[in-house]
Order: sequence, then C-alpha cells, then structure tokens
Amino acid sequence: MLPHQHKLTSPQQFRRTIKGGRRAGSRTVVVHFRNVPADSSHDTEIDAAGPRFGLVVSKAVGNAVLRHRTSRRLRHVCLSLVDELPVTADIVIRALPASATASSEQLRKDITKALRKVWNT
Repeated sequence: MLPHQHKLTSPQQFRRTIKGGRRAGSRTVVVHFRNVPADSSHDTEIDAAGPRFGLVVSKAVGNAVLRHRTSRRLRHVCLSLVDELPVTADIVIRALPASATASSEQLRKDITKALRKVWNT
C-alpha cells in the first residue's frame, strides 16, 4: 500500500498532471510526469514527504481480478521508486492492456524507462 503522502487523491491533481506534464509510453504503461515547483501557488497540497503517484487501470486491462492484480503490482513498483524521484514530482501511470500479463519486473523496467524519458527531457 502506498502511504497517503505518496498518493494523488483528487481528480484535479490527476488532471493537472496529465494535462500539464510530460508523457512517455511503453508496451505496458503510459507515464505522465509533472514536476511541481515548491513555491507553486495553485497547488497548496504539495507535501515535502515525497513524490505522489496516481494509477489509472481501466476495464481495457481485463476483469476486476486482473485490474486489481495489476494495480497491486503497479503500487509496489511505485513504492520502490519513491527514493529515486524528486519530492515535488506528480506521476500518473496509466496501465495498458498488455500490463495484465506482464511480470512485475517488466512493469518496473517499463515504468523506469518511461520516467527516464520524461524526467530528463
């Protein structure tokens, strides 16, 4: 489980990250990355305790069992990446249908690769 300070919780946070950030994709996921400045006046919800993640796992991924399994794997990957990302990062990970059959290691590689693309651009 992701601690509360590492979660995007409102639709506005998801929307700002998706529309205002950069995007990179792979076979299994699409990653939206937005680095929010610490002095940002429009987002007072930034917590200095770490990057925040949001997951989007639609019905295209599969039935409820597959969606929940995929979400658990993605949350685990996100938790392992917390120390490697800037504290002010907001990240939305959208699972693609191929993520249902991908291993946790493959998901981690795909997310890391996509994050490298958007973070260093």
